[in-house]
Amino acid sequence: MKYILLFILSFLFAGNLVKDASNKEVPPEEMERIYNEIKTPFKYGVVFKHPDTNKLVDSPTIFRKNKRWYMTYIVFDGKGYETWLSESDDLLNWKPKGKIMSFSENTWDANQKAGYVSLVNTRWEGDYAVEKYQNKYWMTYLGGNTAGYESGTLKIGLATSPVVSKPKIWESNHKPILSPDDDDARWFENKTIYKSLVIRDHKQHTGFPFVMYYNAKGDTARYESIGMAVSRDMIHWKRFGKDPVITKGKGICGDAQIAQIGDIYVLFYFGAFWKPGAFDRFACSYDLIHWTDWNGPDLIAPSEKYDKTYAHKPWVVKWKGVVYHFYNAVGENGRVIALATSKDLLNN
Repeated sequence: MKYILLFILSFLFAGNLVKDASNKEVPPEEMERIYNEIKTPFKYGVVFKHPDTNKLVDSPTIFRKNKRWYMTYIVFDGKGYETWLSESDDLLNWKPKGKIMSFSENTWDANQKAGYVSLVNTRWEGDYAVEKYQNKYWMTYLGGNTAGYESGTLKIGLATSPVVSKPKIWESNHKPILSPDDDDARWFENKTIYKSLVIRDHKQHTGFPFVMYYNAKGDTARYESIGMAVSRDMIHWKRFGKDPVITKGKGICGDAQIAQIGDIYVLFYFGAFWKPGAFDRFACSYDLIHWTDWNGPDLIAPSEKYDKTYAHKPWVVKWKGVVYHFYNAVGENGRVIALATSKDLLNN
């Protein structure tokens, strides 16, 4: 009897392993279905540029509060990054509201504070609200003290605020939460770290409620890959896994955004220089850990005068039946925020 029970248990265990293994890869027909859901073939054009045309804007994060849309974005003025907030009624017309992270003196992040709001609702066609945790809003940011465009050793900082929709300076944690100098820094991130995204995983696929994706570069791996970290309290972070979750072994894979469509998680990201130019791509997963990369057409690629150099760094939402794909466009207008949509809004 004992051996029979052991046999049954081993069979069930093996069956679960097979099931888990089969679920790690998203099948081609599901990848195609997701592509058809998220594709945005209609380029609407430039929707936002800084009032001071000498300043470059980058990296939109879109969320909604009190029936209005908000976008955080970063501004480069030659010295480094600061973070700003803008507002919209319709996702098309945006007005700048002011700074929410600014330069400081004699700090580890004095000249670089590029912020990305954390805990935005990832549900596709959801409310896109920002979740409060411990009665405050959270933001991770690219930080550093060297002046210039992404110069020096960049690290991930953490900031909080009691409000998310007003142009008030967020409070920094005053020390990095992840650094390429950490003892546990992995081979692909021990040179510098760039943009980060933090989501809430209610199912705790990793065993942790908070998951971070970030792109980084190694001292021997001189290309950018996307890795993971996890946390129980938003303050203390632990690297997850030994290797990147998205990489091409050359060029750049970066600037992740997560959306959940049914039981599939979609990771939007941009690629650059592993083929010509810069462009937006996606990958899919059932567990936030194992990702199946899309092998089909780019979601966004250079095609217009305003994005002829780069069309990259996605933030994608679906609202009232229309998919809005915001991206950083570099071309004849400098570095601006452009939009592509799933329906032709210009001729309807």
